[in-house]
Amino acid sequence: MNSQQGRLRIRVAVFACVAAAALIADQFTKAWAQTALVDGRDVQVIPGLLSLTLVYNPGASLGMGSNVTWLISLLAIVACVALVVLAVRTISMRWTVVLALAFAGAFGNLIDRVVYAEHFLDGKVVDFLNYGWSVGNVADVFLVVAGVLIVGMILLGVPFSQKDLNERAQQANASSADAVAADEQGEASVARTGDGGEGEPGSEGR
Repeated sequence: MNSQQGRLRIRVAVFACVAAAALIADQFTKAWAQTALVDGRDVQVIPGLLSLTLVYNPGASLGMGSNVTWLISLLAIVACVALVVLAVRTISMRWTVVLALAFAGAFGNLIDRVVYAEHFLDGKVVDFLNYGWSVGNVADVFLVVAGVLIVGMILLGVPFSQKDLNERAQQANASSADAVAADEQGEASVARTGDGGEGEPGSEGR
């Protein structure tokens, strides 16, 4: 039990450190954008692909949900709580890091909706990474990266919980047992074939 608690503390510490570092990066870049990109200033980073343009977004991705900002904020709160719960339940350090990135992305934008709110959770998110078809921020980058990694780990079968780990061990044991059984059957078949071959000359002599 003490060993499990120790590993849990380590995962919680890693989650907190990764989330804090990502949140600092998100909030720092947003603060910079609000001072360096005022008056409609546009900074070309990669011509035709990426520029820096300050935009205050009341909605979610691609400006969707701009009329229900408070609802998006409530969903973000639920998502943040769910991510913390999942981070506590997982036994995987890889899952811990990815969940921390997702939490930082969701919480980073939630901070904007609270800090810049005029009414109930209706604040606008600070966006400045202009891709031409959409404008986002560092928190959005963390969310996208986390989403891609989550899909990848699911496809690769990275265990999330002790139950997943036990199921994988059972599958491995079952596969090993099947392989051993197949080898034994093969050896028995070879032995029977050999016995039959040795008996033939004797029968001919009789």
